[in-house]
Amino acid sequence: MIYSRLGHSGLIVSKLAFGAMTFGSGNFPTVYKVGRDEAQQLVDRALDAGVNFFDTADAYADGQSEEMLGRLLGARRKETIVATKAGNRMGPGVTQAGLSRKHLFDACEASLARLNTDYIDLYIVHKTDPFTPLEETLEALNDLVRSGKVRYIGYSNWPAWMAAQAVQLQRERGWAAFVNGQMYYSLIGRDLEHETIPFMEANGVGLTVWSPLAGGFLSGKYTRDNLSDPNNRLSGFDFLPHDKEWGFSALETVRDIAGRYGASPAQVSLAWLLAKPVVSSVLIGSSRLSQLDDNLAAAELKLDAEDLARLDALTRPAPLYPNWFAEATLDPIAAKALGR
Repeated sequence: MIYSRLGHSGLIVSKLAFGAMTFGSGNFPTVYKVGRDEAQQLVDRALDAGVNFFDTADAYADGQSEEMLGRLLGARRKETIVATKAGNRMGPGVTQAGLSRKHLFDACEASLARLNTDYIDLYIVHKTDPFTPLEETLEALNDLVRSGKVRYIGYSNWPAWMAAQAVQLQRERGWAAFVNGQMYYSLIGRDLEHETIPFMEANGVGLTVWSPLAGGFLSGKYTRDNLSDPNNRLSGFDFLPHDKEWGFSALETVRDIAGRYGASPAQVSLAWLLAKPVVSSVLIGSSRLSQLDDNLAAAELKLDAEDLARLDALTRPAPLYPNWFAEATLDPIAAKALGR
């Protein structure tokens, strides 16, 4: 296993993290489908491989994921870094969702109980909340850190402008600072590169990646013929928008590169992410040992500069305004003098 610091913090995390979203059962049977015995095998294999970073959320299978992960880590809890998330609806009451002080305090206490732990290593707000002032959310997170119930804080699925505003407020008021942004990023989902990644790099916020294989699409197991099979995950939980035909074309190049390394398409897709300096850790969620073993092997795969450049060019998103204007008007004399 390889390790890195989480953003500007001193927290050392495995570059591959284990995502426990599949643990439990519920209304998304193609996602929530791993029982206790299978989950124990997956957790044990991840620990044996050097994974020290485990991720879940209160909303996954209505809390079952947290409960199972807490039990399965057991005596090895102190060896691990546990991240969980809050913000999604957890009950019928109007206040049982969002990022208000009330809900964050209630959600944290409930997560601590389900995880059977005295503290949460990384507490992440799962989404934005347009109904709660940003200052209220940030002060509540700061108080959870000061109370000792939470060690570090992060956000997930926030736009760059909101994260930037939050970081500025945290600095001005001496509040606990975000060390992490957990965001969707994959070879065929690179929207982050427009604004979010430049913000993170400039502010020392570490990126942890969810759905690095685009919901399993980049594993290579899907074809144009089986994509609509009701038993596969994408047919029941096709949450990530992308042009499937374009994706299949990109996979042809991924498979070509994978063949030369004796690797799988999933390993190549994960290795491309692991080579990005801003990436602190990549979440791998598995429902089978064979799948987990394949993903874990990506930590040992080093793509050469030529293949990394080929993959970068393969799916690079077109620049948005004003980014393209800045690139088009870059002063060539100054750029040449500075080697850019």
